[in-house]
Amino acid sequence: MTSQPTLQSVPALGTRRASGSNPSRAETREQLSKASYDLLVIGGGILGISTAWHAAQSGLRVALVDAGDFAGATSSASSKLLHGGLRYLQTGAVKLVAENHFERRAVSRQVAPHLANPLTFYLPVYKGGPHGAAKLGAGVFAYSALSAFGDGVGHLLSPAKAAQDVPELRTDNLKAVAVYGDDQMNDARMALMTVRAAVEAGAVVLNHAEVSGLRFTRGRVTGAELRDRLSGDEFGVDARLVLNATGPWVDHLRRMEDPNAAPSIRLSKGAHLVLKRTAPWRAALATPIDKYRITFALPWEDMLLLGTTDEEFEGDPADVSVTEKDTAQILDEAAFSIRDQQLDRDLITYAFAGLRVLPGGPGDTAKAKRETVVTEGRGGMLSVAGGKWTTFRHIGRTVMQKLEALPGRPLGDDFEPVSSLPRKLPLPGVANPRAIAHRLLVDHPAPGPRMAADTAKHLATHYGSLAFDIARLANDAPELRERVHPEAPEIWAQVVYARDNEWAETADDVLRRRTTLTIRGLATDDVRAKVQDLLDKK
Repeated sequence: MTSQPTLQSVPALGTRRASGSNPSRAETREQLSKASYDLLVIGGGILGISTAWHAAQSGLRVALVDAGDFAGATSSASSKLLHGGLRYLQTGAVKLVAENHFERRAVSRQVAPHLANPLTFYLPVYKGGPHGAAKLGAGVFAYSALSAFGDGVGHLLSPAKAAQDVPELRTDNLKAVAVYGDDQMNDARMALMTVRAAVEAGAVVLNHAEVSGLRFTRGRVTGAELRDRLSGDEFGVDARLVLNATGPWVDHLRRMEDPNAAPSIRLSKGAHLVLKRTAPWRAALATPIDKYRITFALPWEDMLLLGTTDEEFEGDPADVSVTEKDTAQILDEAAFSIRDQQLDRDLITYAFAGLRVLPGGPGDTAKAKRETVVTEGRGGMLSVAGGKWTTFRHIGRTVMQKLEALPGRPLGDDFEPVSSLPRKLPLPGVANPRAIAHRLLVDHPAPGPRMAADTAKHLATHYGSLAFDIARLANDAPELRERVHPEAPEIWAQVVYARDNEWAETADDVLRRRTTLTIRGLATDDVRAKVQDLLDKK
């Protein structure tokens, strides 16, 4: 069993920030309060982050704040997929699927190949199921054609062959299996790398800073009053234009601008379960539940991710959680295609839920379009809500085009139109993760043990070439080479790196979003205390 380091053994690293690290919260608050910005983005989910990234690339002075952590809510509670949207084909949305595929391929091939990986999907066709084999075979062929066959040709597979790749697949009454390709990612890591890209382009960012009020100049929203939720300090930010990208809280902020603002969105809850795997999975399952809904079983981070649900949510978005009803539904639906031994409740390590932001209106949330809506309020504040993770870059560009087209040129003229920016600018750390993992294994200081293979792979697929920065921390301090928990690949150098370079302030920031310890069920009280102790040693 790997020994755990005592954090008292790393005081030198704990009491000062390394050169090149992020500014302190106090320094950032001062910078935000003294400067005047072209654009203040309120909301650090992927929509706000992507807009801040594109705005900073355009040469605007950009500030980004969030009341919690970056990607702390819905943006780290997705199904972890970059996908074209197979189910949209049955509504005739061919153009939408093609556009989604373009964005998916761009992210997974050019923008962030170190953070995304291809995944083969098996769509089982059971006797008496909602779709026939011929229909699904034609559907996956068309789906792959809209992706220019970049992931192979969609086709039908025999149940016997599928069971070799997915040992826990139910084969009773299984007629055929349709095959197609998409991609998956770690959503929290993708969001953090996009924050880093925005900062490298000039944006100033601060998490755990909530808006207590808006600033007005002659009836126009020209900034916000904020409170640092960690220190209690109050400060303000001035901006020529304010963008409300607060996701499920978008109407809350709109009512700060106009107390009489009518509701503009509705919310749908999506819950997921994470389980230990009883056998290796070489493909994912996408099982039709009815004509419109699919339940996923995804091999992810050496675990199995099940979900999702889709039901209307009313109430405080901060209270969203996975209920016993959600858990039972997910397991019951998974049982359509997965054997019982893989669905034992004792295998569940974590459960999470997020809220989809949908346009306001009646109807079944499962059939609602996942479209992005941009509106302008009475005080000139723009609000953006809705959309898909897959198209986060497209959404950022779309919002910027809306800002550029506003009458009166509120952004001024000293910026580069988003249409002239590179279409596939890579995120920080872009590299071939296999090459990075190999380098981490063979390049090690003497004396000292080699880095473990699972740690090298983990660093390569979560940081890309930035993994070498973490390796240097570990090489300089042997205590930081130790695992945070003996059953996970993460090492203590990642905690120091998260603190100094990735805006981690709380144990949850590290354990839930910058590492995989929480989803593995390994964020024990002892681990949390040690992580928080190290975070406090700034």
